[in-house]
Amino acid sequence: MNERHKRIWAVVKSIPTGFVLTYGEVARFAGYPRGARMIGSALGTAPDECNLPWHRIINSQGKISFPAGSDKALLQKKRLEEEGIVFLAGAVNLQQYAWQGNLDSELWQM
Repeated sequence: MNERHKRIWAVVKSIPTGFVLTYGEVARFAGYPRGARMIGSALGTAPDECNLPWHRIINSQGKISFPAGSDKALLQKKRLEEEGIVFLAGAVNLQQYAWQGNLDSELWQM
């Protein structure tokens, strides 16, 4: 298994319910500060048993990156809304919903 992907999966698993991170923030927390583009690949290759909360990853504009109206976009929005996240004009307010917790301590507990 790809070690980079494992680090990314660990970050994604650490995001609490009701919060989001951008692709860039996930990359930064995983130790790849310029690796936002690798996040989608890592999420796409995660085994089902990882049970990643992939829906908590959004783009830097606070929007869902899947094509608007696609099944994946609708599923992601539904899951986020079920966690209490509100969309205004198709975007999430990152100041309100971006996780600001102590990711280091969360990752060390894994």
